[in-house]
Parts: sequence; C-alpha cells; structure tokens
Amino acid sequence: MNLQTQIPLKPQQHNQLDYQSEVVLIGSCFSENIGNKLTYYKFKTLQNPFGILFHPKAIETIVNNAINQKEYTEQDIFFQNERWHTFDAHSSLSSPNKNKLLNCLNEAINTTSKQLKTASHIVITLGTSWVYRFIESDSIVANCHKIPQKKFLKEILSVEEISESLDAINSLIKSVNKNASILYTVSPVRHIKDGFIENQRSKSHLLTAIHSIIEPRDKTYYFPSYEIMMDELRDYRFYTEDMIHPNTTAINYIWEKFNQTWFTNDSLQTMNQIEIIQKGLAHRSFNPNSEAHQKFIINLQEKIKILKDTHTHISF
Repeated sequence: MNLQTQIPLKPQQHNQLDYQSEVVLIGSCFSENIGNKLTYYKFKTLQNPFGILFHPKAIETIVNNAINQKEYTEQDIFFQNERWHTFDAHSSLSSPNKNKLLNCLNEAINTTSKQLKTASHIVITLGTSWVYRFIESDSIVANCHKIPQKKFLKEILSVEEISESLDAINSLIKSVNKNASILYTVSPVRHIKDGFIENQRSKSHLLTAIHSIIEPRDKTYYFPSYEIMMDELRDYRFYTEDMIHPNTTAINYIWEKFNQTWFTNDSLQTMNQIEIIQKGLAHRSFNPNSEAHQKFIINLQEKIKILKDTHTHISF
C-alpha cells in the first residue's frame, strides 16, 4: 500500500554538483537549510552574504550591486532603534557601529562579486511575492528593520514583474559568468502573516514566473522543494511547532531528493565518507584515555588524511 504521493524526479543529466563545484546560495531562509547541508558535507559555498532575502526584487538588487561593484556609503544606511541598517540587507548585518556596517556591506559586495564570476552553480530560493515599498524614497526594500509600517506600502509583485526581475538576474549573472548553472526553487515556508489566501497567491506568482523563464539549454533550472513539501510531506508532523517551517525530518527528506537529482555518484560517495568523519568528530567518549578510543582517533585521522589528499580544500 502506497500512503504517499511521489513527485517524479529524474537525475540531472548535465551540470551536476561535485566537489569541484563552487556554489552561491541566495534568498529565503530555506536556502540556508540547503546551504548548511552543503557546508556540513564540505562543498565550496557562499551562503546569503547579505542575509536572508525573501523576494526577487531584493535578490535582483544584490546581484546588480555585486556585479557592478557598488560601494556602500553613509547615504545608503540609516539609524533606527540604536542600530545602523541598510534597506538592501537583512537585519543580521545591522550594527550599532556605522563604520562596521559599511565595512561589512562592502566586504560582502566584493566577496559576492568574485564568487558570482567563478561559481559553477547559483541556487536562488524565492520566498514571497509580497514586498514593501518605502514611501519616502518610492523604492522596494529587502527588509523593513522594524520601521513603523505606516511608512511603507505593501504590494504583491505581478507574474510579469517577477519574470522581468528573474530575467534581469539571469542576464546579470550570465554577463560575467556564462557557464554558471542557475537553479531556482521556491521556499516551502508559508508566509502566514500575509494571510492564507495571500500566501497562496504569492507562491503561485513565483511558480508561474519561474517556469516562464527557466530553460535547461540556457543552464537555468527548477527544483521542486515547495511541491515536495506540499504534496509528499502533506502532514503537520513534518513542521516545527509553529506549523509554518519545515522541521528537521522534512529538511532531510528534501535534501535527499536534492541529492538524488543534482549530485554525481562520485560526490555522493565522498559525502558518505565525510558523514562518517563528521559523526566521528562529534562522538564523545566516556573514557577518552582508553586504548580503544585512542585507536578510534588514529583511525579517524587516517580517514581525514586520505580524504584531504583527494580534496585539498576540505578541512575539519
């Protein structure tokens, strides 16, 4: 008896991920779930250098700024609730020190610019079509930083607006890195604060827009993380206590689907070796001075050495 609907997924035939890949992840918090997995398995990654970005316009701004190597100055930041912020980035970058924020932003620009030029894969996770427009400047922001809501207009991006934004992102990336594979996905996190119906409208706009611009012949792809959550994991036991975010079981399940689709067989074998080492490093012996534990440590160090001989960038 089959008690679960399955989304048919075929392994990617070209441009798969391996341990020579350089991966940039940008977007909603689900990109951090995938990014953390890639980091655990010692892939070369750059993950959300400007913090979590929820909507396509925010991502477009960052990609544009990075490729054009924008320099952030005092005109780009503001003081609110005893901290300095920029409307372009998540509050995780904000700081009580103005110069520290500017240095952080400009370092992120330089790092992102370099990585976009050399990345083999760029994973972009879109979370919502809803945006906030700062009335004073008539510009869409990435984050409101707890400024009173009366200073913003809330809008939903149309399918056409999102498509144009994604086209711009693709063109910007391809202008400096024509070989990059760009992989889009929609975050399975439901933005219930917008409203249940509003969340569905938002996700549908994202999905329609993405599918209007992806073309494998141009190395632009889609991975159905949202659909896996909604259809294969259709049960609240796969959510955290807030009933909104996927829990660890759900994240691991979607990660396994991602593995089956996007990783080479050789990289999957290396990942198994790394997992054995990671679990070994996390192990805490009841008797660290015992002969058995010392043998365990020597064996573990030998496994690390063998792995590093093949993959010199890996460190534990």
